[in-house]
Amino acid sequence: MQELFFEGLHDATRTFQRGNSGLALETSHNLDLGYTLTSNLVTAQVNLFHNWINDYIFLQRTGAIVSGSPEQIFQQANATFMGYEAKLIFPVLGNNLGTVDLTLFSDFTRAKLTDGTDVPQTPPLRFGFQVDHAIGNLNSNFRLTRAQAQNNPGPNEADTPAYLLLNLNSHYHIDNVKGADVLVYAKGNNLLNQNIRNSASFLRNFAPEPGVGAELGIRINY
Repeated sequence: MQELFFEGLHDATRTFQRGNSGLALETSHNLDLGYTLTSNLVTAQVNLFHNWINDYIFLQRTGAIVSGSPEQIFQQANATFMGYEAKLIFPVLGNNLGTVDLTLFSDFTRAKLTDGTDVPQTPPLRFGFQVDHAIGNLNSNFRLTRAQAQNNPGPNEADTPAYLLLNLNSHYHIDNVKGADVLVYAKGNNLLNQNIRNSASFLRNFAPEPGVGAELGIRINY
């Protein structure tokens, strides 16, 4: 109903949105191809997709300012989405010191309307690696993600720069503590303190992703 009739300030996105009562039903035809290989040396997963969407519904900035906020109108056009997700997992270590796995990963989406216009709020090419260590009930990992610049943001949208995101995670699981499962965890987020502008966010011009941070906690499930 919001897409059809909403009109006014939208606080969550800091925009002035207008609905479009003339929107038709959106339909999609999807092609997905997946391949998985498992061996002693590597586990590989690759997924390719191509989606043809008729009457794709999306929010489009007009470039105008209404009531002090950028104006967005719900629009509709045929669109194509294509891309991939890929992952390679290498077992590096397995002995009395625990197990260590190295994961290489990447994903990419290219989305365009049939008139050649870029679809807004599309993520850029991303790739990186993750190292996982497990010994007993202790599991830890660190993950480094490189996101390329998004230079195809759509009309009246801002480009977003490339960034590096480094996260660390560790948790210790304790079974059956007086009938409860206990998980003690620690997290380090954006440890390089990068200025990350998420191209899929409506707020990227006003609010970057959180900077460097840490979290300690305990989770108890009965």
